[in-house]
Amino acid sequence: MRNKMKTNKATAKRMRVRASGSLKRKHAFHSHILTKKTTKNRRNLRKRAEVDATNQRSRHVLLPGS
Repeated sequence: MRNKMKTNKATAKRMRVRASGSLKRKHAFHSHILTKKTTKNRRNLRKRAEVDATNQRSRHVLLPGS
Protein backbone atom coordinates (compact mmCIF):
# COMPACT_ATOMS: atom_id res chain seq x y z
CA MET A 1 0.00 0.00 0.00
CA ARG A 2 1.36 3.42 -1.00
CA ASN A 3 1.50 6.25 1.48
CA LYS A 4 -0.14 9.53 0.64
CA MET A 5 2.13 12.48 -0.10
CA LYS A 6 1.91 15.20 2.52
CA THR A 7 1.13 18.74 1.49
CA ASN A 8 3.76 21.30 2.45
CA LYS A 9 1.62 23.50 4.71
CA ALA A 10 3.95 26.50 4.52
CA THR A 11 3.45 26.56 0.75
CA ALA A 12 -0.28 25.86 0.97
CA LYS A 13 -0.80 28.89 3.22
CA ARG A 14 1.03 31.20 0.80
CA MET A 15 -0.34 30.05 -2.55
CA ARG A 16 -3.66 29.20 -4.15
CA VAL A 17 -4.28 27.10 -7.24
CA ARG A 18 -6.23 28.87 -9.98
CA ALA A 19 -8.78 27.12 -12.17
CA SER A 20 -6.23 27.07 -14.98
CA GLY A 21 -3.83 25.17 -12.71
CA SER A 22 -1.38 28.04 -12.25
CA LEU A 23 -0.42 29.25 -8.79
CA LYS A 24 -1.39 32.61 -7.34
CA ARG A 25 0.96 34.24 -4.81
CA LYS A 26 1.44 37.48 -2.92
CA HIS A 27 4.25 39.92 -3.72
CA ALA A 28 7.27 40.24 -1.46
CA PHE A 29 8.56 43.55 -0.06
CA HIS A 30 5.12 44.82 1.00
CA SER A 31 5.29 44.30 4.76
CA HIS A 32 7.43 47.19 6.01
CA ILE A 33 9.67 50.11 4.97
CA LEU A 34 6.96 51.37 2.64
CA THR A 35 7.76 55.06 3.06
CA LYS A 36 10.66 55.02 0.62
CA LYS A 37 8.71 53.07 -2.00
CA THR A 38 6.76 54.98 -4.62
CA THR A 39 2.97 55.02 -4.62
CA LYS A 40 2.97 53.18 -7.94
CA ASN A 41 5.27 50.50 -6.58
CA ARG A 42 3.15 49.99 -3.44
CA ARG A 43 -0.02 49.80 -5.51
CA ASN A 44 1.48 47.14 -7.77
CA LEU A 45 2.69 45.14 -4.76
CA ARG A 46 -0.92 44.86 -3.54
CA LYS A 47 -1.87 42.81 -6.59
CA ARG A 48 -1.43 39.08 -6.71
CA ALA A 49 1.21 37.56 -8.97
CA GLU A 50 1.52 34.27 -10.78
CA VAL A 51 4.27 31.85 -9.83
CA ASP A 52 6.84 31.69 -12.62
CA ALA A 53 6.72 28.69 -14.95
CA THR A 54 10.24 27.66 -13.93
CA ASN A 55 9.03 27.25 -10.33
CA GLN A 56 5.75 25.54 -11.19
CA ARG A 57 7.49 22.18 -11.65
CA SER A 58 8.07 21.87 -7.90
CA ARG A 59 4.36 22.44 -7.31
CA HIS A 60 3.52 18.73 -7.47
CA VAL A 61 5.99 18.01 -4.68
CA LEU A 62 4.82 20.84 -2.42
CA LEU A 63 1.11 20.71 -3.25
CA PRO A 64 0.18 17.17 -4.29
CA GLY A 65 -3.26 16.86 -5.78
CA SER A 66 -3.13 20.28 -7.41
